[in-house]
Amino acid sequence: MKSMPFFTITAGLAAGSAHAAAIPPEPVERPNILFIAVDDLKPMLGCYGDTLIQTPNIDRLASQGTVFLNAHCQQAVCGPTRASLLTGLRPDTTKVWDLKTRIRDILPDVVTLPQYFKQNGYTAVGTGKIFDPRSVDSQTVDDPASWSRPYSQFPRNPDEEFGCVNPEFVAKVRALEARGIKAQNKQKKALGGTPPVEIDQDVPDSAYDDGRIADTGITLLKELAPKDEPFFVAVGFKKPHLPFVAPKKYADLYERSQFHVAEIKEKPIGAPDYHWQPGWELRNGSYSDIPLLNEGLPIPDEMQITLIHGYHACVSYTDAQVGRLLDALEASGEADNTIVILWGDHGWHLGDHGMWCKHTNYEQATRSPLIIADLRNPKAQQSSSPVEFLDIYPTLCELAGLPTPGTLQGVSLTPILNDPSASMMEAAMSQFPRGISKGVEAMGYSFRDTRYRYIEWIKKDYRAGESGGEVVARELYDYETDPLETRNRVDDPAYAETVARMEKLADQSGIR
Repeated sequence: MKSMPFFTITAGLAAGSAHAAAIPPEPVERPNILFIAVDDLKPMLGCYGDTLIQTPNIDRLASQGTVFLNAHCQQAVCGPTRASLLTGLRPDTTKVWDLKTRIRDILPDVVTLPQYFKQNGYTAVGTGKIFDPRSVDSQTVDDPASWSRPYSQFPRNPDEEFGCVNPEFVAKVRALEARGIKAQNKQKKALGGTPPVEIDQDVPDSAYDDGRIADTGITLLKELAPKDEPFFVAVGFKKPHLPFVAPKKYADLYERSQFHVAEIKEKPIGAPDYHWQPGWELRNGSYSDIPLLNEGLPIPDEMQITLIHGYHACVSYTDAQVGRLLDALEASGEADNTIVILWGDHGWHLGDHGMWCKHTNYEQATRSPLIIADLRNPKAQQSSSPVEFLDIYPTLCELAGLPTPGTLQGVSLTPILNDPSASMMEAAMSQFPRGISKGVEAMGYSFRDTRYRYIEWIKKDYRAGESGGEVVARELYDYETDPLETRNRVDDPAYAETVARMEKLADQSGIR
C-alpha cells in the first residue's frame, strides 16, 4: 500500500496560528490508476448483455465495478474523442474535430489527465495508443508534458507489415521494397489494398501489437508497484481497429454460421442524407476485396460476415490482453489500492444502416463501453444514466482525493458509483461535423437520454470560430419502440412534447 503527503491548510493555520508547527501532516493514501483504452471497441461485451461475444476478462473487471450502460463519447472518431477525454474539454473547446489538428497548437497550456496526476505526485506512464498520435507531438507520437518520463514504446514485430503477419503477404511487401517502392500509400496501391481481416494465422499473442502492448504494460506494473509513489499506468490497445487481425485461436472461439449481416441496411426514414456515411475508412482503397466508394457497389454478404467474424476475434484477443494486465495487477500486491478504468474510444457500425466504421451521431457510433472498478471497494453494479467521456477526468480526480480543476467541462460520476440509480445529467451530448453541400458545413449535436436521441444540425463555420447558426435539420429516435433507428420521429405529432423538451436541452447547452 502506498501513501503520499497531502496537506490541508485550514483558515486558522493560513492566518499564522501558533499551533501550526505542532500539527503533523496527515498522510493521505492515494490509489493507483490503471487506465485502459481500447480502440474502436463498441459495447459488444458479455457485461453489456451480448451473449455471443467471448470477453471473460473484461466481464471479470465488470464484476468488480460499475458498468455504464449509457455512456457516450464526445465525437465518434479517434483523435477528437481522445483529445476531449484526456483534456476534459469538449471538441468545440479543443478545436480538435479532425485527424490533423494538434491539441497543444490550440491549447498550449492545457493540463491533460495524466499530466494532472503527474503534477500531484503520481508516476504517470503510458504505452500503446492513448492519445491519437495525429493529435499530439508528431516526433514522439505522444504528449511529453503528460508523462513522468519518455513514453514506453512497445517493440515492433519485424515479421509484420500493415498489421499483418501472413508470410505470403509480408513477402509481397518486401518484394515491393526491393524494387524501391517504400512509401506506405504506394505499397498499398501496388498491392491492391491490404487484407481487412487476418484471423487464420496460428501465431502467439505477441505476433500482433496488442500482445506486445500488454507485455509492456505488465513490465510497467512490475516496475512501479514496489515504489512508494502511486502510479498512473495507461495502456492503450489497438484492436478491434481495422485491419481485423488476431491469432487464429480467437477466431476459433466462434463458428462462421453464428454471424449474420445487419438486419437494417437502409438509412433511417426521414433522416438527412448527409448524416449517413458510406464507410469511408473501409472503402477508400486501403483494403483489398472491398468495393471502392466510386464503384457504387455494396460489400458482398460473404465479406460482411468475414468482417463481423474478424471484429469478434479481435475483441476476444484484446480481452485476453486485458486479462493479462489484471493478472499482473493482482500479482503486484497493489490491486486493492487501485482504480481500474476501461473505455472504448467510440462505437462502431458493423453494417447497420449499410454503414461501417464510426463517424456518425447514431447509437452504434457514440455509445461506448465505460467500466470503473474501484478495487478498494469492489462491487458489481450497472447504471443506465446517460454519461459522457468528459466525466472521466473529474471522476478520477475525486476518487483519488485530488482537487478537481475548475476548467473541466464534465462532472464527477462518483454519486453513481455510490448509488447506481443516481443520475448526473438529463442527456449526454455528442457531436460530429458534416459537409451538407459544396463549401457548406454543419455541426451535428446529439442529445441521448435514457430513451431518446435528439440531433440538431447547425449550419455554421465552426472552424472559423462561429458559435451559432441556422438549424437546418433535426432528428429524433425512440429506442423503446424503434431500437434500430429505422425512422426519424421529429415531425411525428405524437412526439411533440419530447421534441420540445429536447429542444430546450439543446438551447441550454449553448450550441446555437
